Amino acid sequence: MNENLIAYLLAYLIGAVPFGLLFGLLFGGVNIKKSGSKSIGATNVLRVIKENNPTLAKKLAILTVICDALKGVIPILVAKFIFNLDISTLWAMGVLAVVGHCFSPYLMFEGGKGIATGAGVLACFLPIELIVAVVAWFITGKVLKVSSLASLVALLTMVVSSFIFHYDMPGINTHAPVLIIAFVVVYKHIPNIKRLISGAESKVI
Repeated sequence: MNENLIAYLLAYLIGAVPFGLLFGLLFGGVNIKKSGSKSIGATNVLRVIKENNPTLAKKLAILTVICDALKGVIPILVAKFIFNLDISTLWAMGVLAVVGHCFSPYLMFEGGKGIATGAGVLACFLPIELIVAVVAWFITGKVLKVSSLASLVALLTMVVSSFIFHYDMPGINTHAPVLIIAFVVVYKHIPNIKRLISGAESKVI
């Protein structure tokens, strides 16, 4: 099998590992797919487990963010530095890692929202833009305390800043991977967007 196809498959399957669900079951004794927003991401880990154990909830949420980000980072770094795959292949792996997280074959093609995994992927290619996006996420989250809105603001900031700092995307000359990741993340946030418009979106205190 072509090494690129193997890289694509592994990026997708590693990206699809539902760490939030696994940590909730193993350490919190809770199936987060059946509670809260039913997402496998860190926000739902925090929301669900906080009901019984606030201290554990914060630790597991942080662990989930780290692991969800790393499953985007590690395959790309291995492919780059050990197997010397070209940048277009690495970008495709990044997109597939996010798609895997959001549409996991281990969960009947359901999954999370893609924020942490997307951040991990983009850290490999656009670190300056990611830093700007994280600042936007932090400020929005701190002021408004709405996780989904903070994530969407950070995403928009990421996309806009990518055109400012890297208008001619190095190595691939297209913003298509960034826009695909953004599209997937926005698609997974449609229920949140509807709740934001109606004023029913939950806050994370």
